[in-house]
Amino acid sequence: MVDPERLTSKQAAELRTELEELEGPRRTEVVAAIKKAREFGDLSENFEYHAAKNEQGLLEARIRTLRARLDGAEIVEDASGNEVGIGSVVDVDDGHGGTMTVEVSAVGGTGTVSPTSPLGAALLGRAVGDVVEVQAPRGVWQATILRIH
Repeated sequence: MVDPERLTSKQAAELRTELEELEGPRRTEVVAAIKKAREFGDLSENFEYHAAKNEQGLLEARIRTLRARLDGAEIVEDASGNEVGIGSVVDVDDGHGGTMTVEVSAVGGTGTVSPTSPLGAALLGRAVGDVVEVQAPRGVWQATILRIH
């Protein structure tokens, strides 16, 4: 059995919002595009029709993925400011003179790391000042937690 995906209430709400957009306005747009493309005639050589059907397939796949994630999700409390948890935004020193700010999030997006990624897994449950060892595919490296916010 697969462990449930852990999401904060805010992260689950973001996924629900995306799902509502896809099932409502986006689905309506795709159906309208298919209908319009059918009016162009012969479907075997109708690029617009095939493109719209392809977009419909991608849309429905994303809807199924979001539904499965939400149905199987475990809603967790927002992380406290004392230790890194799901939803924490963390400033880390990368050990090479640089710093990065990441959010531990299964939702994804710019500036996020998955809690199951090497960095995300190393950060979970740790506190400011902790040095964590990150078991990355390109080798092991150390990061120091500078701030949790």
